[in-house]
Amino acid sequence: MTNAFYEVLTRRRDVRAEFTGEPIPEDVLSRVLTAAHAAPSVGLTQPWDFVLVSSKETRTAFHEHVLAEREVFDKSLDAERAATFRRIKIEGILEASLGIVVTYDPARGAPDVLGRHAIADAGLYSVCLAIQNLWLAATAEGLGVGWVSFYREEFLASLLGIPAGIRPVAWLCVGGVSRLHETPDLERHGWRSRRPLAAATHLERFGRRAGVHNP
Repeated sequence: MTNAFYEVLTRRRDVRAEFTGEPIPEDVLSRVLTAAHAAPSVGLTQPWDFVLVSSKETRTAFHEHVLAEREVFDKSLDAERAATFRRIKIEGILEASLGIVVTYDPARGAPDVLGRHAIADAGLYSVCLAIQNLWLAATAEGLGVGWVSFYREEFLASLLGIPAGIRPVAWLCVGGVSRLHETPDLERHGWRSRRPLAAATHLERFGRRAGVHNP
């Protein structure tokens, strides 16, 4: 079981181009959402909600918005970086079986949120833990997940009727895939190289290397 868990961790990928569009069985979707909902949360607030989006009309509208935001980012790059970026597919909104939008409600459990008084973002971190649970469970079920971040929060909130004060944290493209690449897309396309563990590990004080090596 230990090896199986670590295998899921290393196999997980941010999927964009490999979705097959096959429907997700209801029992599989239920298990994935149950895993997400089991995540730890500050003060046991469970400040997340999951909006399941299958409508072609809604997904098309979001897709067009994301493409427009892609152009905004593209124009901010120098010529060499832009050429690299243009080879990278950033989303699988229309190809995926389902869109799952994960939201954050900072008012849930407020004002007495145990553990949030000194770190205002603790609730947002909790939502990210739910997303990670969802992602790993989906990977274990043989599904792919792609996190779309090229959007304006106000646009997505309006598109899905999300109430004021609740933040849309992620649009997750979820569904069956033809494969999961061994190497993440951004590495394969030369956007960025993976940072070694040793460079991220410090001993007692920031900047003092701990001598930890990647396995």
